[in-house]
Amino acid sequence: MSGPPAFTFSSDLGGDVVDGERALAGAPDNHLRLGSGEGQVTRLLAGHFAIEPENAHLLLDLLPTVVHLRAGTDGAGRIAKLLELIGDEAGADRPGGSLVLSRLVEVMLVEALRSAPATLEHPPANLLAGLSDPPVAAALHAIHADVARPWTVADLAAEARISRSVLAERFARRVGLTPIEYLLSWRMAIAKRALRQGTQPIAEIARQIGYGSTSAFSTAFARVTGSAPGRYARRRTAE
Repeated sequence: MSGPPAFTFSSDLGGDVVDGERALAGAPDNHLRLGSGEGQVTRLLAGHFAIEPENAHLLLDLLPTVVHLRAGTDGAGRIAKLLELIGDEAGADRPGGSLVLSRLVEVMLVEALRSAPATLEHPPANLLAGLSDPPVAAALHAIHADVARPWTVADLAAEARISRSVLAERFARRVGLTPIEYLLSWRMAIAKRALRQGTQPIAEIARQIGYGSTSAFSTAFARVTGSAPGRYARRRTAE
């Protein structure tokens, strides 16, 4: 889940409903127990990923709110194996355990995301849906591999080996942005990270993401963020 949205718990369909956030906040040792103990046992494992706030929207807005993998699917089987490994590692005291756990959780997230499109008849427009469509994925990979190139829809269509009109339609339907809108968003995400780090001059950042002049980059950056690059960098450094 991205957010996450509000949620509730219940031990069965006709049982009392408990507010999830409130119940978890008061649960001893983060273990919440509902119901009488009869019937099938359900276990939940929770975690979270911290995303840099400046670019959180680029990822979260392009990912599904919830991914539901039903039991019996290929993706669910792999997730079950990963959960078994996570449980084994969490209960042991081995050298490098925290590193192994963090990597296993990252792999589980990737596995859940890449398995999701196969479970949806009509996947919503987001980055995940785009990566599941081979021609759109080819265009995305091309942008990521060479963000500084002055890409046009025709160039990206050539990379995807489909016509310009077909790529434009499929990209917007799958990703929720046009190819050029996505290119701009990706460039600005890279620029914001570089400005926050403060190790490169603005002219160099502009060149690396495909702008021929500092003024052209500054105009585009201000239009997207509402702030000039220099002011943005100073504000982030002060924070």
